[in-house]
Amino acid sequence: MRAEVIAWACLSLALISAEVMAPGVFLLWLGIAAAVVFGVVLLVPGIPVLWQALGFIVLSFASIAVYRKHFRQDAERSDQPLLNRRAEHFIGRNYVLESAIVNGSGRLKIGDAFWTVTGEDLPVGTRVRVVQSDGMVLTVVAD
Repeated sequence: MRAEVIAWACLSLALISAEVMAPGVFLLWLGIAAAVVFGVVLLVPGIPVLWQALGFIVLSFASIAVYRKHFRQDAERSDQPLLNRRAEHFIGRNYVLESAIVNGSGRLKIGDAFWTVTGEDLPVGTRVRVVQSDGMVLTVVAD
């Protein structure tokens, strides 16, 4: 048997075997591409090694595209999209300022936590509405 046929068979088996030990399914698709090249090289002798490698590259990209389009679950979809974005829970809600907003910065108490707020200068006790969050800083307007 020709050396390149054995090489493609070994590469295919190695990639598919590595998939068992690695998380995800990325290597599986590369292993499938190598298996297809192995089959073609086995059935059609005399294909130059450069064309074999090019075929592997093209099939790798194609198989990964198929995986991403048809088999990969969309990681962005969630029944609780704000789960780890605590500050965004407060947008649209009304609160009372704990300390005055001076020079565009102040504090707001929500539950048992104090949050830094930005907005127009307002006195203590003003009722405000949260309109935006940027990390741990909330932007408020007078309500």
